[in-house]
Amino acid sequence: MSLGPYASFIVTSYAAAAIVVAILIGWVMLDYRNQTQRLRELDRSGVTRRSGRSAVDTP
Repeated sequence: MSLGPYASFIVTSYAAAAIVVAILIGWVMLDYRNQTQRLRELDRSGVTRRSGRSAVDTP
């Protein structure tokens, strides 16, 4: 397969896009882990979610 005179530009562009996508996936995975850890800590400290209350429980 021949990419012609622009082969280096094409390969570099695809590599850069792949690196950006990989970084974004890693960022989302780390953020998910941090958010679930924060939720566990809040649950342990007694903070409840508003969605967990019924309409009768509202003041």
